[in-house]
Amino acid sequence: MGRYAEGTMSESAGNIRRVAVYCGSASGTDPIYMEEARALGAAIAAAGIGVVYGGASVGLMGAVADAALEGGAEVIGVLPEVLAGSEIAHTGLTRLEQVPTMHARKARMVKLADAFLILPGGYGTLDEMMEIVTWAQLKIHAKPCVLINTTGYWNGLLDFLDTAVLEGFLKAQNRALLRVAGNAAEALEMLAEL
Repeated sequence: MGRYAEGTMSESAGNIRRVAVYCGSASGTDPIYMEEARALGAAIAAAGIGVVYGGASVGLMGAVADAALEGGAEVIGVLPEVLAGSEIAHTGLTRLEQVPTMHARKARMVKLADAFLILPGGYGTLDEMMEIVTWAQLKIHAKPCVLINTTGYWNGLLDFLDTAVLEGFLKAQNRALLRVAGNAAEALEMLAEL
């Protein structure tokens, strides 16, 4: 038996203890984004998994954290010093770690997480996602990366990646490193099957 109680999703997910969640510090214009963020936090908690995320109390980030905490999950925030004084730090987390830089934040999140889930977001989310998938391509890690394509938010990016394959800039097997789920429940099911 693994490190988890019998029958939990964590055990069947290959010892996934924590997932890093990359997502926006904004809420988005459609309420579905916040609903999906809350659903993801709740689903992670129900699966007996912990969350590692950027440490903010606002937007999708705050919604994931709050829902996971309400479900009894461990939630670790990693906040760079540049954002520490901006009053966005979540004060109710299991643990909030402060790191010197954005680079240190990303490295710490990778170290703490066993898988990566990506919700809608902007430049920061895109940066984190591309870096973590690039690291998988370079075999720096072998942790699953699952993009949650809420209401088709990421369709343009997915089309671009398909174009990169067609044009010979991305190998098909590396394109497949970024798995795609339609919603939070499907993303957790994907992790359970790994």
